[in-house]
Amino acid sequence: MTPELSPALLLRAYAAGIFPMAESADDPDVFWIDPELRGVLPLDRFHLAKRLARTVKSNHFEVRCDTDFSATIRGCAASTEQRPKTWINHEIVALYSALNRQGFAHSVECWRGGVLVGGLYGVALGGVFFGESMFSRERDASKVALTHLVAMLRLGGFILLDVQFVTPHLKRFGAMEIPRAEYHKRLDAALQVKAHFVAGLDGGAAVSVLQSRTLTS
Repeated sequence: MTPELSPALLLRAYAAGIFPMAESADDPDVFWIDPELRGVLPLDRFHLAKRLARTVKSNHFEVRCDTDFSATIRGCAASTEQRPKTWINHEIVALYSALNRQGFAHSVECWRGGVLVGGLYGVALGGVFFGESMFSRERDASKVALTHLVAMLRLGGFILLDVQFVTPHLKRFGAMEIPRAEYHKRLDAALQVKAHFVAGLDGGAAVSVLQSRTLTS
């Protein structure tokens, strides 16, 4: 890890509204992003489809937090047929693993039969969770992880879920784009909030939290 790029610098960058990426997993260089349009997923308007709600409630996956952050971020970095190229290089893996050890980066993991089959990771700072990446090796695994994440963020008092860019996948859950200036206003307000990353929900509890104030279809 270079002196120029450190966990402390990464936290300062997030607080300023920028985040790092690499061109590919094989590229050793990292560059900073501050997009004109920022993707956010409003926590009070999370769209939970009925079929997904049933899957979450069934506890088909065992959902854990921070039990194997390293495997989760490496799962996100791995290439697949559907996603042959990723932006997570060795430098990013090292940086976020260090933030996890410091208590700032978290993973939400889906396990089945003792095997990690999906999950996501991101950074918690104040009342903001900066979602970084997700992966899935079984149907619905990443969706279940995201559902649990939103429920945990609501319970913990978070007010902003930053997803960086809106994809068709995230749009189905209610993700939207906002201008850079608006994002920075929301970020500044959310950084003043004292929130807590709440773990340990089962599927039924997660769905109950979401269905109390969310859309279903």
